[in-house]
Amino acid sequence: MVQSKDVSEMIFSTLKNEILELTIKPGQLMTENSLCERFSVSRTPVHVALQRLSDAGLLEMVPYKGVRSTLLRFDDVRQTISMRIILEVQAICDFIDIDDPFYFEDCQHNLRKQEILLASEGFTPATFYQLDSKLHQIWFERVRLPKIWDMIQEFEVYYTRFKMLDIVEMHDFQGIYSEHAQLLDLIKNKRKDQVRALITYHMYGGIRRLFDKLGGELAPYFEDSDEMESFIKNIRTFERP
Repeated sequence: MVQSKDVSEMIFSTLKNEILELTIKPGQLMTENSLCERFSVSRTPVHVALQRLSDAGLLEMVPYKGVRSTLLRFDDVRQTISMRIILEVQAICDFIDIDDPFYFEDCQHNLRKQEILLASEGFTPATFYQLDSKLHQIWFERVRLPKIWDMIQEFEVYYTRFKMLDIVEMHDFQGIYSEHAQLLDLIKNKRKDQVRALITYHMYGGIRRLFDKLGGELAPYFEDSDEMESFIKNIRTFERP
């Protein structure tokens, strides 16, 4: 017999993935009744799942209407990117210092998976994002900084959804892949002096690619869209190293 907590966990996991992967859009409204019908369950497991999503910052309660996916905050995205630049530059430079061919092969293997995926048909943006994220995870784990990587993942409420927004809207998989290949080339040739410039360009790629949409059709996805303009204009001037 299926336990209520198991049903609630299934609903929670399903909705969380849909929110993070933007199947459920920022600001999208839902009702408990519609979710009960969708999952063919009573209100209790749905309510428990929605409360957990609310506690995680992915949903907010709307009195007399239901729940809705929280809007993105561009300032949080900006600060997360700034933090990641600092941490990733250090992690990659430490990775270069280790100079372990087996560790580098892990990166190359991931890059080959990305290449194979791009040559296939019908893959989802979420599948590419998983490989993208795993590549970055490798150097944190190999330099024995897994807790820092876990800390980075805690910013998924805003940053993961922004990354998915970039991937879903722009589909520039090849561009992201080529930046990954360039990063591995720097690692292979121990070009620590060029890592910061490329990581900065890479991390701000989503803002650069979405530039024309952030102030227009995607603005309703952000609660602080009026504060984006001056910052994103500066990002667009960045040139690829």
